[in-house]
Amino acid sequence: MATPYYQDDHVTLYHGDCLELTDWLSADVLVTDPPYGMNHAPRGRYDIHTGKWGKPIVAENVVGDKTTAARDEALELWGDKPAMVFGTWRQPRPTETRHRLIWWKQGQPPGPAKTAFMLQDEEIYVLGKGWIETSPPMRTVIATNESRQGPQGVVATIGHPTPKPVSLMELLINRAPEGVIADPFAGSGSTLVAARNLGRKAIGVELEEKYCEIIANRLSQGAFDFEVTS
Repeated sequence: MATPYYQDDHVTLYHGDCLELTDWLSADVLVTDPPYGMNHAPRGRYDIHTGKWGKPIVAENVVGDKTTAARDEALELWGDKPAMVFGTWRQPRPTETRHRLIWWKQGQPPGPAKTAFMLQDEEIYVLGKGWIETSPPMRTVIATNESRQGPQGVVATIGHPTPKPVSLMELLINRAPEGVIADPFAGSGSTLVAARNLGRKAIGVELEEKYCEIIANRLSQGAFDFEVTS
């Protein structure tokens, strides 16, 4: 068994490759934002007056994001247990996808000055059984209004190129069956923070040590939370 990078009463975080460090497979529900083939490139701050982009505040690419290979290998290890996985319509969905949610980044700033369409959403794929049912059910489009770009946006504040809102992750985890939450692509740590906020135990794995440090700081200092409307 690997030595945790961080651990408290609710969260255990490992630094390493989730395809090699498999402690997360003991969890019950997978909620993760893996590399999914977008080949993410950092964007700078957009100036609506000049129509130009400035230097990116957080300039890192997402490791392994040129293909869905890491996602697919992790899901194969995970098997048929319940999972929620972020993705894009530009790449094939995971096999056995049962439902699809849409994260609408309502607070995203304007894009380039002249283009036909601007991408403003991500898909979330639901796999497996046991998700919490309610009447009325949760709507499939979930909107968030947080400022993502600029010196005061969440990318700069957290220090990760693709952070997810904690409140979005709380909504997703609230639909999850009982048990421990796994995030083998922990990134900025939002899934782990959200799980802890909800009193759930969680196991995370993150490949890059600089992001493990961000996660540990977030967990030790308390949660960042962002408004969500649905």
